[in-house]
Amino acid sequence: MRSKFFVFAALLIVASMVLAACQPAAPAQPETIVQTVIVEGEVMEVVVTATPEPAPEAEKVVNFVLGPGDIPTLDPSLAEDTSSIQVAIETFGGLTRLDEVTNETQPGMAESWDISEDGTVYTFNLRDNISWVKYDGATDSVVQVLDDEGNPRMVTANDFYYGFMRTLSPETGSPYAYVLASVVAGAEDYNYGVSDDPEAVGIKVIDDYTLEITFNDPAAFNPAIAGMWMGYAQPAWLIEERGDRWTETGFFQGYGPFVMKEWVHDAYLDMVKNPFWPGTDVTPVSKIDRVHFLFLDAGPGLAEYEAGNADITQVPLADLDRVKVDPVLSEELLIAPYFCSYYYGFNTAAEFTSDIRIRRALSHAIDRQALIDNVTKANQIPSQWLSNPGLAGAPTLEEYPDLGIKSDVEAAKAELQSYLDETGLTAEDVQITLMFNTNEGHQKIAEAIQQMWKDTLGLTVNLTNQEWKVFLETTDGPNAPQVFRLGWCLDYPDANNFIGDVFKVGGNSNSVVERDAAGAITQRGGIQWENEEFETLIVEAAKELDPDKRTEMYARAEQIAAYEDAVFAPIYWYSRVVLTKPYVTRTFSTGGQEYFEKWDIDMSAK
Repeated sequence: MRSKFFVFAALLIVASMVLAACQPAAPAQPETIVQTVIVEGEVMEVVVTATPEPAPEAEKVVNFVLGPGDIPTLDPSLAEDTSSIQVAIETFGGLTRLDEVTNETQPGMAESWDISEDGTVYTFNLRDNISWVKYDGATDSVVQVLDDEGNPRMVTANDFYYGFMRTLSPETGSPYAYVLASVVAGAEDYNYGVSDDPEAVGIKVIDDYTLEITFNDPAAFNPAIAGMWMGYAQPAWLIEERGDRWTETGFFQGYGPFVMKEWVHDAYLDMVKNPFWPGTDVTPVSKIDRVHFLFLDAGPGLAEYEAGNADITQVPLADLDRVKVDPVLSEELLIAPYFCSYYYGFNTAAEFTSDIRIRRALSHAIDRQALIDNVTKANQIPSQWLSNPGLAGAPTLEEYPDLGIKSDVEAAKAELQSYLDETGLTAEDVQITLMFNTNEGHQKIAEAIQQMWKDTLGLTVNLTNQEWKVFLETTDGPNAPQVFRLGWCLDYPDANNFIGDVFKVGGNSNSVVERDAAGAITQRGGIQWENEEFETLIVEAAKELDPDKRTEMYARAEQIAAYEDAVFAPIYWYSRVVLTKPYVTRTFSTGGQEYFEKWDIDMSAK
């Protein structure tokens, strides 16, 4: 009887498992079923009551084509490109946060802040319920990071202080430290290595959840800068243990609405929802379970989109006309203004482009409207300077129609001829290289401009390209090519973030590679340019409270950079050209970064 009992019990278990596995996905209800079985030759009826497990909800995944090439870094102190920043803003978070549509500065990790009477001292009051998290591959889940006592490690003011100071440390080599160095009291000397006293920097921890920042001037954009990625809280314990590898799969720790799960270099990166993110009015708990970033150029990205393997992608220039008339794709297409600028930088220390006449000739010879009409075809606006109209302090075409530099064939020819007459050279002697980061769209634009320079000026221009991460290193360095393609999207909605942060000494396109012990520049990179009037205008415009005077100052700065010294060739102000599957509910950023926690997917419509 004992052996029969065990056989009978085993059959009951097996029957229960089979029945449970065969239940439909409808709401789980107990079912009573009579099952005929044979036990040691005897036919028996077994009554089985089975309550099936409810079917798990389908995972909500956004498949997002990020662009070609690997993400350069996930380290907030080292990030300088849109791909790196996109992941950082979702896996970390700043003291403040910009609304992705209105670009209004809103509470982030600081739920509020107080400002001193003179407008220079900001006291940020941090949230006390945000923990550090990581993805645990062993359990296939997101877990909290524990402190030495075994308690969840919370994000504190000390973590933010560490992040700010690590960015400012000259040993870190942060490409965006210059933004903080130019606005935070005492930060410039510390970043330049003139001072090694961190106490002299205007960033102080008041207590675990209070951070104080003292700015040089009462600028309206101070709270937005305080929330930028290079000032994110960073895990000192992890960085000290893992060094440069702290952002890799299996090590990464963050605290935002998403957590990095897996980064397969040159292929894809996955972020998963952080179940410990409590949600705020500005940054809610995500409805999306996972974001799958695909590292694809626009052509392969569109192919994946049409095959149903991608949910969001840019449209290649070669396919835009087809997409516009396709009955399905045209309904999923958005073309809209974007606070980004497309331009070519000139290395003012390189052969030929060291002469202002060559730079002006090249800029004048670009037929911007023809480029938009025949190549980009997305309602971009030909630009005459850098800062997009609509930014605080930025000039507009209506108020400043003759500002900057325009397409002008005769002016281009005259500038080049003046140079040739003086040097005794011919157009064939002038050898120019234009570099762009590897991308189908950038290549088509470069080829079109190459032909314009050939037709208008008789110049033979060599084209070359590099993968994104390598390209950034090249164009930041002392051996930047004569002409190089770049784009700039807003970090905060002010002209200072464009004409100031890009072209001032130490700016994004005008890097300082080395300084001596006294802070003097010993090696430059990028456009390698300095103009005393320009530098003064940028400093004074940031302080100016009268909006009309500010605009006048920035307009003058734009005139110097775009025409008088012609250190760059403005080309157009962007529009975004994106396809989104109809089952995705989303917001559309106007400044470059998406907030996936505000998105949703209608799984019934997939």
